Amino acid sequence: QVQLVESGGGLVQPGGSLRLSCAASGSIISINDMGWYRQAPGKQRELVASITSGSSTNYADSVKGRFTISRDNAKRTVYLQMNSLKPEDTAVYYCQMVVTVPNRYTYIYWGQGTQVTVSS
Repeated sequence: QVQLVESGGGLVQPGGSLRLSCAASGSIISINDMGWYRQAPGKQRELVASITSGSSTNYADSVKGRFTISRDNAKRTVYLQMNSLKPEDTAVYYCQMVVTVPNRYTYIYWGQGTQVTVSS
């Protein structure tokens, strides 16, 4: 069984910063792509940023230049550094990992979500 546990959300003023973390645990052979998604009230879940096993990154246009995704393979952890936060960044943020497990199948796992609120 694989679990993803997120941390780092909270309330921050506009222009502030937060760092989200998501750590995987369980029976894991390898972790391929990792990513962060977010869902604001009344809106669909959207991709914020992703990083491949080779550390190639991809960002939504709305966060380019402000957010940075990174990974620590030894810790099985993905991070999202969020700077210059705006009220429109307010959402529940979910991490996602594409994981190969001992039976050699690959599955997509999600974290439980962490609330990020940007408000003065």
